[in-house]
Amino acid sequence: MGITSISVRRGRRAGSAATAAVLGILAVSVTPALAATDGSADKPAGEKPSDSAAPAGSPAAARSASGIPLGISRLAQGTGRDVAITIDDGPDPRWTPQVLQVLRKNHVKATFCMIGTKAQKYPELVREVAADGHRLCNHSVDHDVTMDHKPVAFQKQQILQGKAMIEKAAPGVPVGYYRAPGGAFTPDSRAIAAGSGMRPLGWSVDPKDWSRPGLPAIISAVEEKLPQRPTVLFHDGGGDRSETVAALKEYLPWLTSQGYRFTFPARTTP
Repeated sequence: MGITSISVRRGRRAGSAATAAVLGILAVSVTPALAATDGSADKPAGEKPSDSAAPAGSPAAARSASGIPLGISRLAQGTGRDVAITIDDGPDPRWTPQVLQVLRKNHVKATFCMIGTKAQKYPELVREVAADGHRLCNHSVDHDVTMDHKPVAFQKQQILQGKAMIEKAAPGVPVGYYRAPGGAFTPDSRAIAAGSGMRPLGWSVDPKDWSRPGLPAIISAVEEKLPQRPTVLFHDGGGDRSETVAALKEYLPWLTSQGYRFTFPARTTP
């Protein structure tokens, strides 16, 4: 009995050491960054995340060798009534220009989480987004929502190649965030993203506009019980986004009337 217990403990210690070594190798420094903001544990795809900050010293509050926090950013930059608008699954030749038009009219800068293959297909839209002063986020090569169940090598290829595709479409424009398809982060994917200079990006408000629930449902979801410094999720790709465009036309002026300032998702300590 005693020998068996000792062997089990030794096996666990060896497994922990191996896991730490893998994460250390993945978190290779690529570009310098500053300190952390919020962080939280990985969540299953589709699960609404918590917007609370991770306690100091917790795994989610750790940083990669590049200095980018490993924790998932869910807060807008700022200290008060600040909100970050994020737009996923584009660029799309029909819907991205309409979203850009609404953002321009309301003087709003957003973060566009782009799929690599779409950035490759529509590079002029990537450049238009960047030229308008919006920020770019890597949403993987082809939006595989089962990435969290795939080998680390596959996750790494999806993350790094997706970033390269977006960068090629808009040379010289930084890609400062990585959002996992469906929000399905893993410790490995967070380490790979942070190690290549991208803050893992989540959200705190999800109106599920991708499912086309109707304009009233979208507006209700984004206006009621907003958390502190919300990061709000919308989509400009993946199907008919007429409801999203209509919602943004109503929602952005409403936020302004409530005293909110538009900013970007947190990357560093405020």
